[in-house]
Amino acid sequence: MPNETLLNRVQQSFDRQGLMRHLDARLLRVEPGLCVVALPYSDKVTQQQAGFHGGAIGALADIAGGYAGLTTVPADMEVVSVEYKINFLAAFQGGELRATGHVVKAGRRVIVTTAEVIHIDADGKESACAVMQQTLVPVPKSY
Repeated sequence: MPNETLLNRVQQSFDRQGLMRHLDARLLRVEPGLCVVALPYSDKVTQQQAGFHGGAIGALADIAGGYAGLTTVPADMEVVSVEYKINFLAAFQGGELRATGHVVKAGRRVIVTTAEVIHIDADGKESACAVMQQTLVPVPKSY
């Protein structure tokens, strides 16, 4: 599939994600086996000490890995997460998070992905935030 077709396919699915709309996440890049998503800092994504909440970081990594996996399945299919493991490397406030999902192995029944989450501060400095490994399964598209 051409990259523009993949981008349109992923964008249409991404736009259906209520959580991503609520958190103001943005789809930045889509290529075969790769997806990049950004999450700006706001009071929607913080924990009690004003840092990015681990749940928001996990959701961002899950989405980036999931959409990287989606690029490997036929157009009449979607993917769902069945498992992920995340390591939080550092806490951050302000700026934005950027998650890059990569497909490690795309099988017919199971897809394994990773995602790296970085923090980008107001000056453009990038720092490691989290890493994730995920298992997806293809399912029939229902919309």
